[in-house]
Amino acid sequence: MSVTVPSSPLADTVVARLAGRYAEAADPVRAADTRAYMKDIAPFFGLTSPVRRELHRAVLAGTPRPDEPDCVAIALRCWELPEREYQYFAVDYLRRNVRRCSSGFLPVARHLVTTRSWWDTVDALAAHVVGGLVAADPVLKADMDAWIGDEDLWAARTALLHQLRYKDATDTDRLFAYCERQARHPDFFIRKAIGWCLREYAKTDPDAVRDFVGRHRDVLAPLSVREALKNIGDVRS
Repeated sequence: MSVTVPSSPLADTVVARLAGRYAEAADPVRAADTRAYMKDIAPFFGLTSPVRRELHRAVLAGTPRPDEPDCVAIALRCWELPEREYQYFAVDYLRRNVRRCSSGFLPVARHLVTTRSWWDTVDALAAHVVGGLVAADPVLKADMDAWIGDEDLWAARTALLHQLRYKDATDTDRLFAYCERQARHPDFFIRKAIGWCLREYAKTDPDAVRDFVGRHRDVLAPLSVREALKNIGDVRS
């Protein structure tokens, strides 16, 4: 599904301010090192997280609260810009304002997940944006049921991770069904996500995770098993 950038004076202001602040604070040496560390996924300005947080506060000072079109415009415009820090800003902005977005924002979230994809943006979008949308509108669970079987591994990873912060509200039937469905997936990022979401849910119900791993050890990748049981120990005898 294609997405379009809506008109947004707020986005005009924010992106212009962001570009100026980033350019002034750029660190070319750190940028080169970060780009190499991040497998050359994008150019960087070379800004550390504390520096970015300070710049973002300055950029957003005095700006009004966004509505959904503002969130769409800011996210999509940042996604079109080359340096990775723009995408980090968009993710942080959406995390803070996800409650201002309706279920109609999900196609935009999918575009962000499946475009310029890497764990550094996908994981935060999954847990804090997509997860927030689904929690607010359970009808979107059907979309997660579709995403878990998607050929795009980042969409499937998002389906696995979207309940990461749900704790007692976790839909355990879906959590375990998703893990079982993708248990044989050959990609590291899916196998790691399976272990991660199980490890996180183990903080809420360790016995349920032990039981699931015990019943599916023959199909789960060793990486998934190690991650799932990392903090709770192995399956009870």
